[in-house]
Amino acid sequence: MLFVVGPSGCGKTTLLTLIAGMLDADKGDIELFGRSVVNMNAAQKTDFRRGNVGFIFQQFNLLPTLTAAENAAVPLLIQDVPRKQAVERASELLKGMKLGHRLGAYPSSLSGGEQQRVAIARSLVAHPKLLVCDEPTASLDGDTGHKVMETLRATALKDERCVIVVTHDSRIFSFADRIARMEDGRIQSVTSQQL
Repeated sequence: MLFVVGPSGCGKTTLLTLIAGMLDADKGDIELFGRSVVNMNAAQKTDFRRGNVGFIFQQFNLLPTLTAAENAAVPLLIQDVPRKQAVERASELLKGMKLGHRLGAYPSSLSGGEQQRVAIARSLVAHPKLLVCDEPTASLDGDTGHKVMETLRATALKDERCVIVVTHDSRIFSFADRIARMEDGRIQSVTSQQL
């Protein structure tokens, strides 16, 4: 797990969106899994993200009219996996995150921690190689944020995924394998941590 930290406005989220191919670079190159993201057209980037990159956002971005299981299944549905199979796969993942009793619940009835775990399940359900997380614990209390990070680390790294977390939340720094410190649009240092 690589954490990217630094003051507001230093470019952390911009770096994350460049790496994920959601924003076009002005110059230079970005290579992911042996492919140049910069040289892909918009359709190729979308296809590449669909098969390789999972996203967790600060605001969860759950669809209010879908249940927890349906929300977690969305990436599979986008890949044309049959609905029943997609929801079953998402449900199994949610059960592993101790949300088996909430599969049919709508986002409005879920706690913040439960919503974040659904968002994590959604990001992992299609088995991406790279998981990018933008402030995944910013709107959670300390205990819930810690539990979410435990879930994220255990679930995401089980399959040897690369996880990049942009955060201001120093309470979760202990989960990082490496921390990259940014300032004024540049990485200033990268340190490794013993876990």
